[in-house]
Amino acid sequence: MTREATSSGSPSVEQRPRRAGAIPVAHTPPGGYGTAFPSPVLAGCAEPLVEGAPDLRGLWQVTEVEVNGAPASKTHPAYRHIERVEQCGDRMVVTGGGVIHDMRCDGTRDHGVHDVAVRDFRTPITVVASYEDGVHVLRPVGLLPRLTGLLRGGRIEVTRRRDGADMIWSYVGFTARLRRIGEPNAAPPGPQRP
Repeated sequence: MTREATSSGSPSVEQRPRRAGAIPVAHTPPGGYGTAFPSPVLAGCAEPLVEGAPDLRGLWQVTEVEVNGAPASKTHPAYRHIERVEQCGDRMVVTGGGVIHDMRCDGTRDHGVHDVAVRDFRTPITVVASYEDGVHVLRPVGLLPRLTGLLRGGRIEVTRRRDGADMIWSYVGFTARLRRIGEPNAAPPGPQRP
């Protein structure tokens, strides 16, 4: 148990560490969150990661980008991407590029991402999230592969996985290697471009 301090600094009510399901689901604010990262969503959550979940917690910055298996130009927009990944129990929150995508990685539509697309911060999206063989897998619902991205085994998939100390992120039209630059509660370097 932890003690929460009042504004005077003295302890008040004893609180138990929060579990993933006790924390309200976060959503992208209208128009995206702008250039300042919002506060972490799962701070104070003490539930251990579920079995099979890769530990992706941290603040991550893209260091390499490939398009169709070849290195992308250093002007590729993914090179500007920094994201925060928070995890607790089966819950994961990815904050980056102006969006906050909060999900339970249980393979159900009901507990997946129900938010907006990063491309315009308006288009509603529903995405099923799961952990499969140590990989975080996102499968958008109702999107055509020819319009949106990666087709694996007949399904669109966006994935995140560890490769040593790095994270590999396979997204729409590219694959990126990210380096961990801090803890999930760390402030990103400089203003962020959504």
